[in-house]
Amino acid sequence: MFNNQTILITGGTGSFGKKYVKTLLERYNPKKIIIFSRDELKQFEMQQEFNAPCMRYFIGDVRDKERLTQAMRSVDYVIHAAALKQVPAAEYNPTECIKTNINGAENVIHAALANDVKKVIALSTDKAANPINLYGATKLASDKLFVAANNMSGGHQTLFSVVRYGNVVGSRGSVVPFFNKLIKEGATEIPVTHENMTRFWITLQDGVDFVLKNFSRMLGGEIFVPKIPSMRIMDLAKAMAPDLKVNIVGIRPGEKLHEVMCPADDSYHTYEYHDHFIIAPAIKFFSRSNDFTANNLREEGTLVEHGYEYNSQTNTHFLSPNELLKLNELAEE
Repeated sequence: MFNNQTILITGGTGSFGKKYVKTLLERYNPKKIIIFSRDELKQFEMQQEFNAPCMRYFIGDVRDKERLTQAMRSVDYVIHAAALKQVPAAEYNPTECIKTNINGAENVIHAALANDVKKVIALSTDKAANPINLYGATKLASDKLFVAANNMSGGHQTLFSVVRYGNVVGSRGSVVPFFNKLIKEGATEIPVTHENMTRFWITLQDGVDFVLKNFSRMLGGEIFVPKIPSMRIMDLAKAMAPDLKVNIVGIRPGEKLHEVMCPADDSYHTYEYHDHFIIAPAIKFFSRSNDFTANNLREEGTLVEHGYEYNSQTNTHFLSPNELLKLNELAEE
């Protein structure tokens, strides 16, 4: 699918972007891979690792629609990974978060339509489901923009979909590197916000593979949600530092005790497939059917039971401490 094609990744110098580029280069022969981001130092560092002839590096901000439109010329596929993601930082800097996560999403949509991009997938988060923090609220707004964009395409071929998943093992800013740093520095205790906290857990490679496959699956307008395990934060702390005391420090501003990826209120248009869910659009599409019982790979889904909620606390699959350690080791490779 990606052979001799041009792919642009916004926020491409992050953990996801690097893994996505590595996977594309290993499995395909792309015409161009464009990294679009605003940090020149991170781009310089990434160029030292990924310097294949097909690589291109564009300095730019998703807040700048004109620069985005220029960068997307002759682009076939777009992965929108750029976002302000730190929950406490968003609570204290709400306007900046809105400018990047909402206005930036709108700019990505307009730039893709202006260049007749084939397909766009935007990365979302479990925090966008029933949001209680500003980051989650901006990502919910972003999700709605990308779903509705399928009604804006008019004569354009562009399709838009969203991928939503939970915490990524070992990603920049996540809890595993934070715990590892404390352990290496000789900390005498591990800070945990709440002893009952649970999270969805996915490896970076699994997240990349899920996005790659959804480019083939997508009809446009779906929110894709992978079936992934949950973890208990206390299990993680004990697995990583069994000899250290756990210090309960309290939930941070805007933080949830448990996360949701498929809310109960969306159950009447949520479909279950063998390894994932999709949340179908609540709005009607004017150019095509809203039937999402099958995807472009001819996989079939069925509506979930009314009131069903995919929640990290009630998930049927929890990782054991040993499984958590193994995933952490994979993340460090």
